[in-house]
Amino acid sequence: MAIELTIGPVAHGGWCVARHDGRVVFVRHALPGERVLAEITEETSRFLRADAVEILEPSADRVTPPCPFAGPGRCGGCDWQHASLDAQRLLKTDVVVEQLKRLAGIDWKGVVEEVPGAPDGLGWRTRVQFAVDREGVAGLRRHRSHDIEPVDLCLIAHPEVENVGAEVMNWRNASSVEVIASSGGDQAVVVAPKPRRTVAIPDLDTSVAVFVDEGKGRTRVVHGRNHLTERVGDRDFQVTGSGFWQVHPGAAATLLAAVLQFADPQPGEWALDLYCGVGLFAAGLAEAVGPEGAVFGIESDVVAVRDAERNLRDLPQARFARGRVENALDRFDIERADLVVVDPPRAGLGREVVDQVSTLLATRIVYVSCDPATLARDLALFAERGYRLADLRAFDAFPMTHHVECVALLVPDSI
Repeated sequence: MAIELTIGPVAHGGWCVARHDGRVVFVRHALPGERVLAEITEETSRFLRADAVEILEPSADRVTPPCPFAGPGRCGGCDWQHASLDAQRLLKTDVVVEQLKRLAGIDWKGVVEEVPGAPDGLGWRTRVQFAVDREGVAGLRRHRSHDIEPVDLCLIAHPEVENVGAEVMNWRNASSVEVIASSGGDQAVVVAPKPRRTVAIPDLDTSVAVFVDEGKGRTRVVHGRNHLTERVGDRDFQVTGSGFWQVHPGAAATLLAAVLQFADPQPGEWALDLYCGVGLFAAGLAEAVGPEGAVFGIESDVVAVRDAERNLRDLPQARFARGRVENALDRFDIERADLVVVDPPRAGLGREVVDQVSTLLATRIVYVSCDPATLARDLALFAERGYRLADLRAFDAFPMTHHVECVALLVPDSI
């Protein structure tokens, strides 16, 4: 069913909000202020979801999507290809402002900043996971669907990802294929087979490493080295298999600089790096606190912990341990810290971890977040424990999508 709508403000998740017969309608492929014809895609008792299929009165910010696979019913990987880059960042700014105000009562006056490395918003994604259909054709999921949109080119993928050519190869018996291009010049594919199936790996350039995803975070090397090298400044970071790393080529350096700006680590201080991954933030902290200081990183992934230990082996003041943050502070008898950096997954910290971090009496807590909703929720929890938001920066680390990266500084109310 198609309905005519006047589009209102942006909402978190790549939607804009409209109203129809007293119900809220979340609309994709539209922009605030537009008049559109929208096709209903989902209906509940409280709201509707819809795709704008015809633009009756376009916004001045509307552009022709550069990707031929973008649009209603097509690839779901991008949310804002129909908006100019400046407009995208203003939309994301509005989302961060709204989430902070509604969930934490915070009035934020900042703007979402560009991340260097993708001036046109394309060619930035250094890790792309393609789904594979029954015939072995690689593609990308459609929005809120398991259906696969076959693609022969992804415009937001980094050129070195596209050079592998995964989209035009056959991956029969695979459920997904991730292609990675590291800043250190490595290329790899990570193949996840369907249950009880064997994938015949197509012919790839001999320089491309091949891993098989065996589940539960384990990968097996088929060809090449078992790790990739990522470079930030003058330091190399080893990332084993498909371990976590920022996908925008400029994001790691940008976020590290923001974290160090807010954390302001001083020689001799004691710092915690929670959800530390392979040690990106710990490296900057350890260099700043020096040999008379200490950094302790906690990470649940055992392979990432091993990578972190190797990556920072020249900084003995940095130590790492495997553990879930929810219970690691008690298990390692950590009672105090001068500063704490947290970089949780999209689900955020939650009350239990917020309560534990608050008891450390740190003078600075730096919170790195990829979801403004869970960040705002946690900021409200920190406020209950005597910590206020002192500063926040937001970064467009995912152009053409609704995602935004934030770095927040919290300090005790007494400061």
